[in-house]
This record gives sequence, structure tokens and C-alpha cells, in this order.
Amino acid sequence: MLDIKQIREETDKIIESLNKRGGDYSYLKELVEKDRIRREAIAEGEMLKARKNEVSRTIGKYKREGLDTTGIMREIEDFSGRIAALDDQIRVLDEEIKDTLMRTPNLPDESIPIGADESFNIEIKRCLEPRQFDFPIKSHYELGETLDILDFNRAGKITGSRFVVYKGLGARLERSLIQFMMDLHANLHGYREIMPPYAINEASMYASGQFPKFIDEAFKLNDERNLYLNPTAEVPTVNLHRDEILNVDVLPIKYVAYTTAFRKEAGSAGKDTRGILRQHQFNKVELIKFTKPEESESEHQKMLIDSESVLQILGLPYRVVVLSTGDLGFSMRKTYDIEVWLPSENRYREIGSISNAGDYQARRANIKYRPGTDQKLEYVHILNGSGLSVGRSVIAIMENYQQPDGSIIIPEALHKYMGVTVIK
Repeated sequence: MLDIKQIREETDKIIESLNKRGGDYSYLKELVEKDRIRREAIAEGEMLKARKNEVSRTIGKYKREGLDTTGIMREIEDFSGRIAALDDQIRVLDEEIKDTLMRTPNLPDESIPIGADESFNIEIKRCLEPRQFDFPIKSHYELGETLDILDFNRAGKITGSRFVVYKGLGARLERSLIQFMMDLHANLHGYREIMPPYAINEASMYASGQFPKFIDEAFKLNDERNLYLNPTAEVPTVNLHRDEILNVDVLPIKYVAYTTAFRKEAGSAGKDTRGILRQHQFNKVELIKFTKPEESESEHQKMLIDSESVLQILGLPYRVVVLSTGDLGFSMRKTYDIEVWLPSENRYREIGSISNAGDYQARRANIKYRPGTDQKLEYVHILNGSGLSVGRSVIAIMENYQQPDGSIIIPEALHKYMGVTVIK
């Protein structure tokens, strides 16, 4: 959530910055006007309450002196009526202002490229050269069905489209990748492991910035408590510290979370319908950091390195791009996408996003820290990154390590988890 004080003081600058995302944010001028009316109403209400208290103190004196209190009582009633009206007005304006702030995205960082969509993203790094195949390349779903490790037909019978049943060594590969990623980030990179709930309440969805923007993407449970299935581990992990004041001495706090995530993919109809690239249910390992503002950028770079290391250890070719303003996520101010090479498509595809939200999510979730003794509270900065998408890592391994006979070589780092060196 943006700072209303900053919007008030730098209205035109904020609108200009947000418009780089490709929308029209001139409605913030109306927000500033509502904020002005609200502040005036608060000031008038406080003045009237003080005047009412002052007048009320004279009633006893009038009565002791035998004076008529009719006029004073009428004046107090007038004060009470006006105060009640102002309180109602302030309550309505508070809700309207909050709603506007909740549906307004984060300010894009000044360092990122300006553009309407992903075509304006800028590549900043490549690692490992794609393998040259001397035999016809198969897609992961062709390999998976032939090896009987991915079953889409039976998943469709059980649930419907965009679900899969992992079988045999396919299931073991998925499980091995989860354990490998969790071990790597916890043991080598110093993140604390968590396994959060799969069910998320509405407050958590709003605090992380999922709602109201992505409310149509969420699976809502048939439950009177307004619970939703977790769309990404970012949501429950950010909310671990909602409404808390963090100890400055423990920052940065670093978590690695494993969850199964659920999304309707309502905005992706017709895209990537074959295979497991875009599923309604998928496993993901997520990195989350709570940092001091002055350490935010350096911790963002460290998180990117941590995520990249997964692909480096697995020997998978990838590149890193910085997202343009038009491709930037709702709650983020700067994002790097890690894209892995998929031979069957002859191109790089996103396998992880490493993002810095600044204080945007912390304002929504009310997460603060005190920089020093006698200093005022400040909002932390929150970072999140994929560590990585497990299903897309399965795809990348299957396609990049496929052999002429249709078998799949297992990367050495996974041997101890898999118990085999090849899927055949």
C-alpha cells in the first residue's frame, strides 16, 4: 500500500510514475481531495468535542447558581449531532480511501525499463549454453507419457483439466527437487524452513496484495470463515509477522517455505494447456526476507544469487531479465525473472521471479521495526523470490537431460534423493 502522505505531497509525481505501468492513475487526485476533506472533518470534530466538553463543564455551575440550562443543553445537542455527522463522514471517507489504496499498485523502481509489456524486459545475464541435440527433441509431456511418469488422462478423470498425476520416478523427481531446494536454501544459504498452512484467510490475502487485484484467480473454500487455498507461499509467509514490531537485531529475517499452490489461472485461458507448465495445482519453494530499508537492494541481489544457484547446481541453462514497468507485478517495485531453457520450445521460459516490494506489503500488513532506541517505528521492506518452481524444474530436467532412447539422465545433485541416476 502506498503512503497517503507521499501521495498528498507528490501527487503529480506519483501519478506519472504509476502511469508507466500502462494505466491511468489520475484518480489519485480524487483520493487527495477526499483525504483533504477527511482531515478537515477530523479537525472540526476535535474542535467541536473540545467545545462540547468546555460547555458541559458549565452545566453544574449554572445549576448551582439556579440559572436556566436550556440554552446550554440545546447547544450540547447541536454539538453532538454535528460530531456524529462528522464521525459518519470520516468513517465513509476512511473506507473509500482504504479501498483506493488497496487497488493501487506499487511504484515502479526508477531503475527498471519503461515499457508496455514483457517485450520491453531487458536481459542482464545468461548462464550455460543450451545443449545441441543430434536427435529429435521431445516435449516433457511426450517423455512423461511414454515413460509413464506423468498421467494427464487419469488426472482429468479425477479432477479435470490442468492437473496431473505424478507416477513412479516422476513422483520421486518432484519430491527430490523439493527436498534438494529446501536443503540448499536452509543449509547453505541460511534461510529458516517453514511449512505454512494451505488455507489462507481473507485478511492475509489483502495484506500480501493478492486481493482485491487477483480475487478471481483464487480458489475459495466452502467455509464460513472466508478461507482460500494458498496461491503462493509468499502469502502465508509475509503474514507470519502481520501486525508485529520486529526486533531490529534479528533483521534480515530469512524464510524458505514449501507449499503446494493453487490458482485458477483465469487470465491464462488457452495458454500452455499441454503439460505441466501452467497447472491449477503446483509445488513451489519460496524465499521471503524482511529487511531494513537501507539493506533492501543488497538483500534483493543476494536472493537472486540464491535462486540462480539452483539451476547452476542442476546444470540447467538459464537467463535473467529485469522486468519492465508494464510487466511488473502488482505489489512489486522491481523484479528479476529467471528463465530456464526449454529445448522443445527453443526458448527460455520463466521458472522464478525475485522481487522487491519495498515497504508496500509491510504497510498493508502493518509490519514495523524500531531502528534504534527512542527512534520512531518504520516499515520493514519485504522481498520474495522463487527458490524455485518445482514443476517447471521437472520440465527443464526432463527436456534438457533427455536421451535418444527417451530416457532421462538425473543431475548429479539429485542422485542421493532419487536413488537412481536415470529414468527409463
